[in-house]
Amino acid sequence: MDYQETLDWMFNKLPMYQRIGGAAYKADLNNTIQLLDLLDNPHRKFKSVHVAGTNGKGSVSHMLASVFQEAGYKTGLYTSPHLVDFRERIRINGEMIPQENVVQFIDAHKAKFEEMELSFFEMTVGMAFDYFAKEQVDIAIVEVGMGGRLDSTNLITPEVSVITNIGLDHVKFLGDTLEKIAYEKAGIIKPGIPVVIGETQPETHQVFEEKAKECNSPIYFADQIFDCDKIFIESGEVQQFDIWKNSELYLEKLDIPLLGHYQKKNLTTVMMALDLLRGKFELGDDDIRDGIGKVIRNTHLMGRWQILGKDPLVIADTGHNVAGIIEVVQQLAEMSYEKLHFVIGMVNDKDIDHVLQLLPHNCEYYFCKADIPRGLDAQVLADKAFTYGLRGRVYDSVRQAYLSACNAAHFEDVVFVGGSNFVVAEVI
Repeated sequence: MDYQETLDWMFNKLPMYQRIGGAAYKADLNNTIQLLDLLDNPHRKFKSVHVAGTNGKGSVSHMLASVFQEAGYKTGLYTSPHLVDFRERIRINGEMIPQENVVQFIDAHKAKFEEMELSFFEMTVGMAFDYFAKEQVDIAIVEVGMGGRLDSTNLITPEVSVITNIGLDHVKFLGDTLEKIAYEKAGIIKPGIPVVIGETQPETHQVFEEKAKECNSPIYFADQIFDCDKIFIESGEVQQFDIWKNSELYLEKLDIPLLGHYQKKNLTTVMMALDLLRGKFELGDDDIRDGIGKVIRNTHLMGRWQILGKDPLVIADTGHNVAGIIEVVQQLAEMSYEKLHFVIGMVNDKDIDHVLQLLPHNCEYYFCKADIPRGLDAQVLADKAFTYGLRGRVYDSVRQAYLSACNAAHFEDVVFVGGSNFVVAEVI
């Protein structure tokens, strides 16, 4: 098979949560254990950092990878989902896995994969770990797909485990309370391995404390140790922070090109993780400063308060659950504009009602459906939105909705694209 045929086989022959949702979810690690055995256990051949959490784990993973890259380490980065190209999931020093490596990996194991009935995610994790081992990376930053305890990535023994925060998402699989979800995320805590918790939350604090105690793992609540004080945002290009550790200045005037206000929380988490990792790796202040400052250039992170155009200002953000949408709406409320044009689509297994209740009323909505089976019908979304006082038109495609919003917007307006990773992906 050539590359496109290989991708088609991967997407069509294997259950893929990104496209079909729950039917692709595997509630145990047996398949992954067998897969990694088949591949000669590549996950034992490189060092790693494991990153879980409801929101922010992608940004945190990219920032950590960028810092290691700047420090001269050969750095693997495994993230999901991809936005535009499948190979975004697997990178070394920011470069995507070559097409020929994807083809060769599938070609070598295709028959066995079919026999094992692997999910798309299981197979992709195997591909990433195999690639990182063969390329002899110094370290890999590995983002959890969903949850933690039963996630296919959870067979690594990392240098540090990181849990960014806990919110209500994937409740069908992870539980319907913050405590239950925290239990699943806490499953990445390994015996004796330090764990960083990004946000102290009253509902989840004890869950993490108990799991860390059970594992005899040192636990660090990042927001109790580090504080990131925003100094200013310069011309919509960069945010700047002073970083404090235990009330003492740690790093002064740190630039970050990620413009979402929520990145302050992610930066706090990253600083705590790096502070621990500095005991095991040579990471200087300049490496941290350059790594954070060049994160987009180094790792090609997309979809996080990404500016797609100016005059009018066009912003895309992948926040898609209640906690993510709260941050998005708050930041939009702090902006100055004449009118807001909101291009929105969602997937059918999200908490649609609670998200819609959070959205602003004084704007024009452009309802659409991403081109995946999980996409919620645009008319159904519009009808639900109408019951919460949200007004707009229904469009046949994301592209049509986006172009209509951009055409309708004046220079002083803002066009925002969100509600789903997949809507943002189509626009990008």
